[in-house]
Amino acid sequence: MTTPTISEAVAPGATVPLIIGNKDVTKSKTFDVNNPGKGCVEHQCSAAVVEDATLAIQSAEAAFPAWSSTKPATRRDILLKTADIFLARKDEFVGYMCEETGSQAEFAEFILMLGVNLLKDVAGKVSGIEATSPTLVQEGTGALVYKQPYGVVLGIAPWNAPYILGTRAVALPLAAGNTTILKGSELSPKCFWAIGDAFRQAGLPDGCLNVIYSQPSDAPEVTTALIAHPAVRKLSFTGSTIIGRKVALIAAQHIKPVILELGGKAPTVVLDDADIEKAALGATLGSFIHTGQVCMCTERIIVHRNIADKFRDALKATINNVLGGPSTQLVAINPAAISKNKELVQDAISKGGKVLIGDLDMQATSDTRMGAVVVENVTEDMDIYKTESFGPTASLFVVDSDEEAIKLANDTEYGLSASVYTESLARGLNVAKKIDSGAVHINSMTVHDEAALPHGGVKSSGYGRFGTNMLDEFLWTKSVTWVE
Repeated sequence: MTTPTISEAVAPGATVPLIIGNKDVTKSKTFDVNNPGKGCVEHQCSAAVVEDATLAIQSAEAAFPAWSSTKPATRRDILLKTADIFLARKDEFVGYMCEETGSQAEFAEFILMLGVNLLKDVAGKVSGIEATSPTLVQEGTGALVYKQPYGVVLGIAPWNAPYILGTRAVALPLAAGNTTILKGSELSPKCFWAIGDAFRQAGLPDGCLNVIYSQPSDAPEVTTALIAHPAVRKLSFTGSTIIGRKVALIAAQHIKPVILELGGKAPTVVLDDADIEKAALGATLGSFIHTGQVCMCTERIIVHRNIADKFRDALKATINNVLGGPSTQLVAINPAAISKNKELVQDAISKGGKVLIGDLDMQATSDTRMGAVVVENVTEDMDIYKTESFGPTASLFVVDSDEEAIKLANDTEYGLSASVYTESLARGLNVAKKIDSGAVHINSMTVHDEAALPHGGVKSSGYGRFGTNMLDEFLWTKSVTWVE
């Protein structure tokens, strides 16, 4: 990767600004942003308070009448130009994500390209928003059903994959004619600033996209103010189920529709006719990509007993080949993530669990690093059985039938993503149909997201769907009837 050009507003030593009304707003109140890979403070970020949230809402509200009246071609061209800017500034954007989240450059580029593809795909769907004309019962009457943008839409996005999760939170509502506020995670604010800056550079009018972040102690007050404001008509939240429940409760109190994409406990089911090498690769990548810090990451590897021994050997070999072995230290976002995963494994061991791969006693070079761990003999009384680890740990289960595998895959409060490995498409489809999950991927890993697919979960993984075919999520219908 070449040395990236850094924008002056976020150059080394600069405080990351908010974006309100297309202007950078640097605040005197700031918070530290850490570099997990280096284990040190990377830079300072402006901390939004309620007054800033209100200004962002007012900016979006003022911009809505003009933006909602723009022609589809105008919106399309801005989305396409934003995608081009993402690509032109790829090295810069990748650098921001590596420094703020500790990700590998390859993963950051992968996430960036997901954002690029979403922008291009949604640009092609803008002109497809259509009214319908139902036939009414009474003679001499008619009707039209219009689809209209809500107004101001709030998107709350997490730190771990900002260029897709942050981009979709605003690109979809913008394409539908809404104006937006993006509340980005305080853990990777420069990445969210970059999204806003790219749209600004592409010619998005003032106020259509406002970008803010707050320090954790202010987050409840700022978030509540954003949701409660009368001008905010809809919101989306991507993040943990714990916080998602709180967001949903506030939204319900104010009768605001919300899209929730929350946590997961994704199973990878390996049937006895599976390509074992392919399944081992999928389980390894699905479990440990981005240190397991993706809501779709594999947490349960469920293997048929007939191939269990061969699969264990293949999994060990694949972890060695892909990760460099379980001694390779993977970088997590903060020390709390490492502590949580170690506690889950230690709890399992204390109750009879067995570490198949990994070593908790390995000395790490920092408190944000840990090697990959796979635990066997996991039972329902262990915390790791039900808790989303969101880190570099996975559990391996051995089952005797497809039905047992399905039952185990469904024995969780979550239902976001799953995968099934088999050489029989019919068998794979049968198992996939019975797994309670928003997505099931046959012969590919659980971490799978692309613009053309509706993305979201069931049960405690949330409700509503993102995706370029889901623009209706950001439109409301109005029925107009007449009598001749």
